[in-house]
Amino acid sequence: MIERIAILGTGLLGTSVGLALRAAGFGGSLVGWNRGADGAQTALRMGAIDSIAPDGIEAARASQVTVLAVPIYATLDWMEKLSGVLGPEHLVTDVGSTKARITAAGGRLFNTPERAAFLPGHPMAGKERGGAALGDAHLFRGAVWLFTDDPDWQRSPHSAALVKGWREWVAAMGSKTIDLDAARHDELVGWVSHLPQFVATALSALLEEEVGDAPELKDVGGRALREMTRLGASPYSMWRDIAYTNTEAVQRALLALEQRLAHLRENLRTPGLRDEFEQANRFRRES
Repeated sequence: MIERIAILGTGLLGTSVGLALRAAGFGGSLVGWNRGADGAQTALRMGAIDSIAPDGIEAARASQVTVLAVPIYATLDWMEKLSGVLGPEHLVTDVGSTKARITAAGGRLFNTPERAAFLPGHPMAGKERGGAALGDAHLFRGAVWLFTDDPDWQRSPHSAALVKGWREWVAAMGSKTIDLDAARHDELVGWVSHLPQFVATALSALLEEEVGDAPELKDVGGRALREMTRLGASPYSMWRDIAYTNTEAVQRALLALEQRLAHLRENLRTPGLRDEFEQANRFRRES
């Protein structure tokens, strides 16, 4: 039974995890750590955590489950730090948006009978802006929470029970859980998550350059503009690590889109335009 959870990183996702656990009925202890004191204080005021840990390693050592809710390279750093101080009575999990490198590190540093378990996870939920103040107890309700667990990992019975217990709490937070191979995960999210972000970023940057100073912009730009550029508000600090750790998948998706846009441009006055709309409509109907 999980009675104490440490959340390292009390930004949007970390704070939302704490709030969602409380909303789901978790009655144990929630301790938080954050690099910046303001984020931890905000999470504490919101009730996402019960206390602020001065040291993340000690917080993890004193907890059964540690949730790494930090950017991808920071997650990899924490995995290195924690692997030497935690044992089979511990579970470490994460919420990172790319999984190949994190899952490989999980096999190298954890998941033996003598070591802590590591469960690589990725909730497909978030907002275009971050920060503890935007934490939401319902953020994961109806969302998919992906895991890239490796069936060949050999865990102790105790740590295996913690993995099972954490999966049950993820379901209690309202998420549907799906297991994927790490490489397949990165390929899929490259298309359905990362490509939309970079398209919105490019479109927003282009509009800022071309018409950003137009006084009529707020009046002329309607719902389509708002929906297409919403992700343009996302922070570089988070997406930098995603771009660095899923470069090939994102490059393939962007190249395919470039080619598709060129095809669209060349067929604005041909039946090919109708075909594009029909295919796009079919995708929307079936998704």
